[in-house]
Amino acid sequence: MEDLIMKAYKPETFRSEAHQLVELLATELEKAHSAPQKKDTINWESPAEQLAYWQNDFNSPLINNPQQLFRSVMSRSVNLHSRGYIGHQTATTLPVTALTSALISFFNNGMAVYEMGMAGNAMEKVVTGYMATKFGFDEEASGIVTSGGTLGNLTALLAARAAMPNVLGKPEYGKLTIMVSEEAHYSIERAVRIMGLPAENIIKVPVNDRFQMRADTLEHYYKEATAKDQKVFCIVGCACSTSIGAYDDLEAIGQFAQKHNIWFHVDGAHGAPVIFSPVYSHLLQGIEKADSVMVDFHKMMMAPSLSTAVLFKSARQAGKTFLQKAEYLWQDQQTDEWYNSGKQTFECTKPMTILHTYTIMRLYGDTLYQQHIDKLYGMAGEFAYMVHQHENFELACEPQSNIVCFRLKAGAESNELNRDVLQRLIEDGRFYIVGTTIKQEFYLRITLMNPLTQKDDLEQLLSVIEDLAMSDAVMG
Repeated sequence: MEDLIMKAYKPETFRSEAHQLVELLATELEKAHSAPQKKDTINWESPAEQLAYWQNDFNSPLINNPQQLFRSVMSRSVNLHSRGYIGHQTATTLPVTALTSALISFFNNGMAVYEMGMAGNAMEKVVTGYMATKFGFDEEASGIVTSGGTLGNLTALLAARAAMPNVLGKPEYGKLTIMVSEEAHYSIERAVRIMGLPAENIIKVPVNDRFQMRADTLEHYYKEATAKDQKVFCIVGCACSTSIGAYDDLEAIGQFAQKHNIWFHVDGAHGAPVIFSPVYSHLLQGIEKADSVMVDFHKMMMAPSLSTAVLFKSARQAGKTFLQKAEYLWQDQQTDEWYNSGKQTFECTKPMTILHTYTIMRLYGDTLYQQHIDKLYGMAGEFAYMVHQHENFELACEPQSNIVCFRLKAGAESNELNRDVLQRLIEDGRFYIVGTTIKQEFYLRITLMNPLTQKDDLEQLLSVIEDLAMSDAVMG
């Protein structure tokens, strides 16, 4: 019988297969510099067709080389490096992160305890400390990296709860209340429910015509909650909101939070990296007043998913979040040990995703992030101008970020038309965009994530959408 273990760990085989994969990825990267053609961005198939293909593949004879499998995965996945990818808020990853991903996977060092995460925990402290200073926090700040924004927001809200004096297990716990924008990400409401608080303890503050939280109404809602014997313990500001990319007035929210001694959390998953841009950093005015800030490295900071920083103004307050005993991991249960990541997060065997961002920062510094933000946010403004120049299109509102919501105008038929065009645009495969509902109306939505995307690509997008609408014989 063949010794498959020795075969699987054979260095010569690994070297050959790795070289082939890198060549395959480099070829894709070369293609990404060209204008998208049909099926370049997405080769759409129905869920049933995808499932049938992979069931058939799984039941086929064993393979000797994974390259054909890799090619199949690539051809049946959205190509985020295509210039036509302007869909979700997911990074067009820097090529170097394919290499850092390989290193993370090969060494497989978890970060819960120091010995398993010596390099990772140290890099995490350096990077989160640096990010904290960018947002105006002092040396008392701390930070952790966790797997995604949903977990990041939950971690921040748990810290806000831990800052409350002895409420767990007491009747007053059920009175804890949070204030959020009605445009806030769904993970905020999910986190509140996970914490065991009732849905009615989520105060959804209305937004203005630019979809920003109406800071002028905060006192009203606070007094209303107090009259109901609710205890507002946290308020969340968006930087920016997911659906339309709106930045809340963080200065006004921060002043309100300080006045009432409320924990101020900023969900900056997507938009907080504008701190690197002198042109757009004003959007974060007031963020230094926050008690916690969450930012996804895997969105505007070009790292692979999932890698999220949660930054705390006070390391002392943050350290209360996950206090518990685990003698087999840590001898000292109460000391704030940054080098034992398991004390700071939900995760125990946490992957060393910080290597992506640390490597990017060591290679390119702040300048890369600045150029990335400036180009993509600037291109959103250019696209909005293009929409204004086409009589068949309209904007939901002027963009504040690299997210633009727009649609074809067709009166009472607008929702149906735009949904139909979106599906056929995806089936065409040159572009991948998404849709969203704004005030009960359906809009097309682009998020400019790929710095390789050009102005010509956006003009072509509008032209293709018009052609699809006309072929549908809906528009007059």
